[in-house]
Amino acid sequence: MRRSKWWLFVVLTVCWGSGAAFGASRLPVTVRGDAIYIGDSVVISFQRTLRVPDDGRRWDLPPGLGRFPIRRVDDYASRVPASWRRQGGVIIPMYQREALWIDFRSSQGPAAVKVAAGMINALTGDSWSDRLSPRQDYLVVPDQPWLDGFNTGRGAVRQFVAMPLGSGGTVEGQLTGQERYGGIQIMVYPAKEFWRDRFGEQGKGSSLGSAQGSPGMGLGEGGKISQRIAEDSYGYDTWDQRRPGRIYVHIVNGRLWRAITGEPLPPTPIRFETYQQYHFPWSDIFDEGDEGWGSGAPAPKPKGWTYDRVPVDDDDLVRDGDW
Repeated sequence: MRRSKWWLFVVLTVCWGSGAAFGASRLPVTVRGDAIYIGDSVVISFQRTLRVPDDGRRWDLPPGLGRFPIRRVDDYASRVPASWRRQGGVIIPMYQREALWIDFRSSQGPAAVKVAAGMINALTGDSWSDRLSPRQDYLVVPDQPWLDGFNTGRGAVRQFVAMPLGSGGTVEGQLTGQERYGGIQIMVYPAKEFWRDRFGEQGKGSSLGSAQGSPGMGLGEGGKISQRIAEDSYGYDTWDQRRPGRIYVHIVNGRLWRAITGEPLPPTPIRFETYQQYHFPWSDIFDEGDEGWGSGAPAPKPKGWTYDRVPVDDDDLVRDGDW
């Protein structure tokens, strides 16, 4: 089996951020370790893997090679752009040599999950909407344990790979002609109480414009991977759209990660030798010249930014913002 389905769950009791678009009792969002907890059942992590060749072939699922670290935007508010402070959420770093897949776990019944990149729905290619569509523009967890890329239909996805904003290489840029947002947007909708009582705790299943002021990264399409999107067997009316939980995930390269957090970029197991092991081609763009991250001098500070970390005393709460 490529990825283990065993996990531990932490019971969280927290409050979530403000906003008037939905009911008063919205799902709490917190970060613990390198995982995001939304509500009392859905746990999300971002897993690094190899970039499969973009050669027209359909590849099997590549291996999971460890989680990406996660930090909250509010812990570094003096060093991030104003737009990030407005959007809230979290930050993750990526090497160009890495691809990303999203791991979903659920412990207390099913949930509907929308995933977007640069405010473009990863399943349909439509612009972001806070509402679910009856034609299923969402995943169902735990039936869908992971998502590796943009849905192309016919049992395949195009792999999530990081692209600098302003490069024109993101899906957002290709579809809208602008790269304003970048990052990943995730929204979780719990089952209505009636359905939660019915399913019980175990659930049903097993468990381009310029980028001014936007120094982060977005997601582009990589190679093709075999992956089916599970149909919603519970039904559209199962999901409670009055009290979702959501999070904005900002993506940065290693140098910006160091400039914002003051931390070295955590070592990655993905190197030239790893690509050789799996008989995948190595590209010159993967050789970023940043092997010294974590051992060399601090990265240059962006103008007006500092290294002082200001922890937010709210027990790992992730603030939602305006996006």
